[in-house]
Amino acid sequence: MRVRPQVWGVDSVASGPDFARELRRGEERQVNDLLCAAFDGPAEAELVRRLRKERSIAGETVLPWEDEIVGYFALSHMRRPKGWICLAPVAIKPDLQGRGYGKRMMGLLSEWARLSRTPVVVLGSVGFYEKAGFSQAKAANLTSPYPIANTMLAGMDKPAPAQRLVYPAAFDGGHL
Repeated sequence: MRVRPQVWGVDSVASGPDFARELRRGEERQVNDLLCAAFDGPAEAELVRRLRKERSIAGETVLPWEDEIVGYFALSHMRRPKGWICLAPVAIKPDLQGRGYGKRMMGLLSEWARLSRTPVVVLGSVGFYEKAGFSQAKAANLTSPYPIANTMLAGMDKPAPAQRLVYPAAFDGGHL
């Protein structure tokens, strides 16, 4: 019987994913397959390919479960404001969605942003991301090519000053 340390409140044998970690060389294909499954098509996988090609990726995090990648998110360097990062895409294997794995990954990310004072911007479901520590109110003064009502921010103690968000070139064309 294999015993693991407690992982996200689960202390049973192989009953959940391992700890989130950085993407390793050779796992790109699994991430591609996960993104295609989670988003019902290749658009987000293509976005990640373009972000990698233009070297905008600041980091890629995976959630492994045994020999499979079941969760993923990418962080990319914003063109403006300098030093800011955007989060996209975020994916959890479809048959594991709704179990809290994505919220926990985002909670760890928002806490890292807070502790490192690194602004991280995300566009998405306000209800989901706010439960994980992102704030719509802190992004209210920003200008974006995407709907500001769905733009949230982590890593700042107070609302961001008025400024324009400029995403990596890979997002040009409305992909997000």
